[in-house]
Amino acid sequence: MSVRRGPLNPLLEEAGEYPFAALERKRLAAEARGARVINFGLGDPQEETPEFIREALRRALPSRSRYPAVQGQPALRAACAHWVWRRFQVRLDPEREVLPVNGSKEGVFLLALAAIAPGSDRRTVVIPSPFYPVYEAGARYAGGIPHLLRMDAAGGFRPDLDAVPAELWERTALLWLNYPHNPTGAVADLPLYGRALELARRHGFWVASDEAYAEIYFDRPPHSALECGLENLIAFHTLSKRSAMTGYRSGFMAGDARLMDALRRFRPNVGVATPDFVQAAAVAAWNDDAHAADQRALYAAKREHLLSWMWACGYRVDASEATFYLWMRAPGGDDRAFCDQLLERGVVAMPGSDLGPGGEGYCRWALVPTLDECREAVRRLEAAPVRAA
Repeated sequence: MSVRRGPLNPLLEEAGEYPFAALERKRLAAEARGARVINFGLGDPQEETPEFIREALRRALPSRSRYPAVQGQPALRAACAHWVWRRFQVRLDPEREVLPVNGSKEGVFLLALAAIAPGSDRRTVVIPSPFYPVYEAGARYAGGIPHLLRMDAAGGFRPDLDAVPAELWERTALLWLNYPHNPTGAVADLPLYGRALELARRHGFWVASDEAYAEIYFDRPPHSALECGLENLIAFHTLSKRSAMTGYRSGFMAGDARLMDALRRFRPNVGVATPDFVQAAAVAAWNDDAHAADQRALYAAKREHLLSWMWACGYRVDASEATFYLWMRAPGGDDRAFCDQLLERGVVAMPGSDLGPGGEGYCRWALVPTLDECREAVRRLEAAPVRAA
């Protein structure tokens, strides 16, 4: 008897390997060959989560477990709102305008499902590129049509929103902004946010502002789109980078109360909030700013060491004003070949070509290894320099 296999979503069959999974596979293969790899490829901080945060989690561990509430604990929503006030001087209603998520990635992926109506003519998702791949994946799985806006160094890796025709905005459901920018480390100013929201309110689409790196900066604190008003806006924040808590999976969404209410009704269908004991750790983290400054100091030291080596080699670094990324031009222009040579020396960096149009010819270095590991990586590359491909 022939076996009739069940159907699959065509997107699952057509989709290529997730870029970060492909990079991790290469790293594991190098380690299997005996290499001791220093990994600048994945944005996963290797610093210790501050002790007071871990202690808050330990104290909150219950003897009996239960499902956490979808909307999160009131104390967590309040802590998120208080942090936004301290950081951006924007007042949020923690009951109506804040919603915790299991790390911002969950909210980023699910947003298009909430914003795109099946069968609607308004299914375009505008994504400045290069970009974090989940924006496009979320759009496609929701039945959206991604439209990539190519950015470059000449424009400061900021999108030219006025180059988009009005007809496209009329078909748009969602515009993604991401500053400080992954992968380039570029920053945005308030006029960019203001123009994006002006267009959104005129044409009737949502602006999603991914601000995961708002606390990783080296000069002036970056702005938030929240400073331009909440109407038609949702912003994402996370403890993953700010507090070295990637494994805790704790972030929040904030913005237009209409969209927050819709997402509050939507989320019980796809999951619940992080466990209550993780939320207790998150409350401690959002209520403390000193440890975030300590994290910045660690990244600044690593940044200075890597930049000094890059400049000494004559490598060009564009943008890279914030985040813990260095956006380096690959000598010779072949970013994949350059990253392959780095891997031969036990050093992993991300080819910019894997991060969308505008990423070609660049390598993204995530400053997540320890400072000692950064120094070791430089020693290796000074002993066996990488040549232009």
